[in-house]
Amino acid sequence: MRPERVDDAYAVALMPGKLTVLYDEQCGVCVRARDWLAQQQQLVHLELVPAGGPVAAARYSQVPWLGAELVVVSDKGAVWVGPAAFLMCLWSLRKWRAWSYRLSGTALRPLARWFFETLSTRRGGLGRMVGVRCDSKSCRSISVSEPRRPW
Repeated sequence: MRPERVDDAYAVALMPGKLTVLYDEQCGVCVRARDWLAQQQQLVHLELVPAGGPVAAARYSQVPWLGAELVVVSDKGAVWVGPAAFLMCLWSLRKWRAWSYRLSGTALRPLARWFFETLSTRRGGLGRMVGVRCDSKSCRSISVSEPRRPW
């Protein structure tokens, strides 16, 4: 892609070629989400890495949210956490990119945040409802009354 303007050249330089998704491998809901992501047609390659595994420890041990939150890291060094990481996962998928833009807009951003945080804080119960085990400490220890994080 040949940029036509300086702004376009800057955007192309920042465009990730790969995203690494660090997920909680002890959470059945997270593992199902990983499997779903792997089956989708990707516009940006997703590397799906267990947050508690040796690869994550070697590459991302300095990331403070590792294992406690969904984390997405680009090959350019950008890091997204929680709801923003969720939107980046959608952004990487052909079928869901347009929705990632809609959900990150002013009108729907609160809904996207609410959806992700509700799912995240209730994944233990949700897993039981759909017959998936959640052995992660995160599934049991996250409180709904935790303060919201800024995007």
